[in-house]
Amino acid sequence: MWDARVTSSAGHVPVPTTVEVRGPAVDPQTRCIHYGSPLDVVALRAPCCDAWHPCHLCHAAVADHPLEVIPRSEHHLPAALCGVCRATMTVPEYLAADACPTCGAAFNPGCAAHAHLYFAP
Repeated sequence: MWDARVTSSAGHVPVPTTVEVRGPAVDPQTRCIHYGSPLDVVALRAPCCDAWHPCHLCHAAVADHPLEVIPRSEHHLPAALCGVCRATMTVPEYLAADACPTCGAAFNPGCAAHAHLYFAP
């Protein structure tokens, strides 16, 4: 389990102080067997099971149900976790960032192509 800190100025509900990131193989900075570049340091919350995974393929590998997108009504809640500093971001904060707003760790720009798998428009 990892320490997590809520850093959003939006005043949303905090996540637990420890967050388990699930997947078949996850390193300490949330890289997985599917996406393991130096920039792949984000885990995302799956609302269907309220669990954190590095990617949709990790969710499919360990969950017994399909991944659901985070509905628009939950975009103000913690949705993304920086694997470097454990700060959380809401959906709008994450989608607007190319790096962690807390520690500056760069995020993989290719992840934007998968946003529709995680977040309702």
